[in-house]
Amino acid sequence: MNADEYANLDRVESEHWYYSGKRRFVRDWLLRVRPPAPTDELLDCGAGTGRFALEMQAYCQVRVLDDHEEALRLLRARFRPDQVLSLSGDTVPLPDGSLDYVTALDVLEHVPDDAAVVRGFHRLLRPGGVAAVTVPASMALWSDWDVALHHFRRYRRAQLRALFPADAWDVVYVNYTNVVVYPAVWAVRKWRGLRQRLGWGAPAARTEDQLPPRWLNALLRAIFVGLARCGVPFPFGVSLLLVARSRRAAAISR
Repeated sequence: MNADEYANLDRVESEHWYYSGKRRFVRDWLLRVRPPAPTDELLDCGAGTGRFALEMQAYCQVRVLDDHEEALRLLRARFRPDQVLSLSGDTVPLPDGSLDYVTALDVLEHVPDDAAVVRGFHRLLRPGGVAAVTVPASMALWSDWDVALHHFRRYRRAQLRALFPADAWDVVYVNYTNVVVYPAVWAVRKWRGLRQRLGWGAPAARTEDQLPPRWLNALLRAIFVGLARCGVPFPFGVSLLLVARSRRAAAISR
């Protein structure tokens, strides 16, 4: 992402229903699958502004990883130097089997080789360690939002699940999230794209950059989090969540 996108994210993510809700249900799933001990180690990959990692410090030891200088600048202002990691080439500078948790909230869509990144998660985790990832779903929703954030793809459930093969992972949960607003998101993004193609005035403001009224923000967050916790298999959604435990596999370098 460019500097403007990081500034937008830092401005709204504390209270915005989508960002705050996502952090809440990812944390809830980690606590459900394997409650962290104070000495456990968590690495938040593509940590961005670091807000999720800051919240997780109440539960375990935390490190943050990013490869964008704008993100690293924010992270260095919010964490100790020993907590902030940058990529060494394509490799995370940590030993094999050194972590209990790896999280990647809306990260995999930013990298060309997402399978290689997931193999890297497996390398870092101890057996039984937990990975939690969120990604944008449904290429039908592809828009200027994805272009601005330098996305390579949006995912289907089966496509995300295939990144976590059974010989290396025990997938605990994978499901669409942000289900209720899907029709509205589809309509808004298609309308915005049509306006741009026809040259109808200035680009419409992105709703993702704006805080709704407080009552609506609270309602949307409650629905978003509640459905992500319930375990009902949904056929579609704006996003996907996957939670998996690491298995020690014989052939993970393929």
